[in-house]
Amino acid sequence: MKPMSVEPAAIDQPTRQDLALSGSWTARGIGAIEHQLESVRVASKTEAIADGARIEALDTAGAWVLQKLLLRLRGEGIVVTLRGLRPEFAKLLEVVAQHVADKTGKPAPVASQPWAALERIGRSAEAAFGQTVALLSFVGESAVAFAGSVAHPARLRWRPVLYNIRSAGFDALPIVGLLSFLLGIVVAYQSAHQLRQYGANIFVADLVGLSMLREFAPLITAIIVAGRSGSAYAAQIGTMSVTEEIDAMRALGIAPLDLLVLPKILALLIALPLLTLFADVLGVFGGMLMARAQLGIDFDEFLERFVKAVSTTAYLIGICKAPVFAAIIAIVGCFQGFRTKGGADSVGRQTTLSVVQSILLVIVADGLFSIAFSALDL
Repeated sequence: MKPMSVEPAAIDQPTRQDLALSGSWTARGIGAIEHQLESVRVASKTEAIADGARIEALDTAGAWVLQKLLLRLRGEGIVVTLRGLRPEFAKLLEVVAQHVADKTGKPAPVASQPWAALERIGRSAEAAFGQTVALLSFVGESAVAFAGSVAHPARLRWRPVLYNIRSAGFDALPIVGLLSFLLGIVVAYQSAHQLRQYGANIFVADLVGLSMLREFAPLITAIIVAGRSGSAYAAQIGTMSVTEEIDAMRALGIAPLDLLVLPKILALLIALPLLTLFADVLGVFGGMLMARAQLGIDFDEFLERFVKAVSTTAYLIGICKAPVFAAIIAIVGCFQGFRTKGGADSVGRQTTLSVVQSILLVIVADGLFSIAFSALDL
C-alpha cells in the first residue's frame, strides 16, 4: 500500500496585508515553508488577515510554527487576525499558544482572544443554569423519596436520623450557644450608648429581644450549621462518590437518597429549630448581662419589659424560618456531594461550593421572609 500523499504547507500573499495559508501544517508538511517564514513581510503598523480556511491538517508542530509566525508579525506592530480555521484547529492553536511566550513572558494572543471574555460569561451562565436545573431536579427526587418514606414508614432508617440529630444538633450546641451569647452582648453594648442619651435604657429589651428572636438567632444558627454540617454532608457523600461506594449501593439495590439524603434532611428539620430556640435563650441572656452592666437594668426589669415587647408572633417567626433553612442546608450539601467527580481535589471544591451556596441561599430566603412578613404586617 502506498503511503498517503501529504499536501505540503504553503503561505501565499495575494496582497501586502493578506496571508493565505494552505496545505498540511504537520510535522511532515511544514518542511516546505521553513525558508518562507522569515521572508513573509507585511506593511508595518497595519492590520493583516491570515486566512486559514484552506489548511487541511494541523498538528502541534504546525501549530507551533504558525504561532511563531503570528508572534513575529505582532511583535513588529502588526495586528494579525487569523480566521477561517476549523474549530478543532483553533482549539489546538489555543493550547499551543499557552506554551509559546513572547519576549515579555506573557502568553501569546490567539485569534479568538477578543471573544474570550464574552465566551467565559456565556459558559459561566450556561454552567449556572445547568446547575440550577440539576438542583431543582434533585429537590424533586428528594421530595419523591420523602413522600415514599411517609407512605411506607418502614423504609425510613431511624438510626442514621438519630445519629445526624446528635452530630448536627447536640454536638453543635457549644458553638451555637457561644456565638449567640456574644451576639446578644454585642447588640446590647452597641445600643447602650444611644439609648442612654435619650433616657430610654429600658428599651434595650425591645431591641435585643426582637432582633435576636426574629433575625439574628435563626440566621446565625443556620450559618453555623451550614459551615459545620452542610460541609460535612458534601464531604461525606463526595468521598463516597469518588470511591464508588454510591455505585456499589445502587448495584446492591439500595437507594442512595433513602440512606444518605433523607436521614440528613429529617435530622436537620428537627435539630435546627431546637438549636434556634437554644440560640434565642443564650442571645437574650447575653443582652441581659450587658444591659445590667452598661445601663443598670436588673434582670427582673429586663424580663418584665421583654414579655411586653416581644409577642408570641415574633418568637414563632424566628422558629418558623428554621425548617426552611434546614432544608436548604441539607439539600445543597447533599447535592454538591453527589456532583463530586474525579479525586480528592473535587471533594474539597464541592465542599467549599456547598457552604457558599448554602449561606447565600439562606440569606436570600431570610430576605424573602422579611418581605413576606412585611407584606402580611407581621
